[in-house]
Amino acid sequence: MVIGVSSLEATSGPAMHIPDGFLSTPVALVGWAVMAVTVVVAARQAERQMSERAVPLMGVMAAFIFAAQMMNFPVAGGTSGHLLGGALAAALLGPWVAIIVMTSVIGLQALVFQDGGLVALGANVLNMGITTALIGYLVLRLLAPLMRNNGGLIGVAFVAAWLSVVVSSALCALELAISGASPLNVALPAMVGVHVFIGIGEGLITAAALSFIRVTNPTLLTHSIANRVTA
Repeated sequence: MVIGVSSLEATSGPAMHIPDGFLSTPVALVGWAVMAVTVVVAARQAERQMSERAVPLMGVMAAFIFAAQMMNFPVAGGTSGHLLGGALAAALLGPWVAIIVMTSVIGLQALVFQDGGLVALGANVLNMGITTALIGYLVLRLLAPLMRNNGGLIGVAFVAAWLSVVVSSALCALELAISGASPLNVALPAMVGVHVFIGIGEGLITAAALSFIRVTNPTLLTHSIANRVTA
């Protein structure tokens, strides 16, 4: 998720993709192990739960997130951020399918665009894909009673997406600290401090997308958590 904090502060601020060389071998291996186990579980759960009608939406969602992550928006202090999309995918597809989508997107970015290292791919998927999907979905589930109208949907979607980014950045800082790349008292404030603002952009985009879908094409929300609560 991040280049070393000192390196990033000299460029554009802490970023969400860890390149190779910043994680210790044990941390990188743990990241790969967690990713592998979670993706296997997610694939099995998705196979059981996903209908054939949801397959095209899965492809569209992956393409949208992939394209959206290519576009940065400005953040305070001359830094920039981009959509992660885990909470949005979880809101529409559920957490397990969302994890598959996010893993595909992050893996393709690493392979084609060298956006994050291959050794660090497990950690990047854990941080930006698995964590954002699970945290986003958990918040949506916990605050589901508040989503009975469009205003509630917008508010809860914003909180879910914002928190997913902040937790993801904190996890990244912890990985860097354990790896010895940066002390936790430096990495944590640097990462979380920037991503608190990046999370606002994530929340606004997620809330706007779900609200737009609900108004223009509510059939896309047929299997989403928002529909189960507001129907």
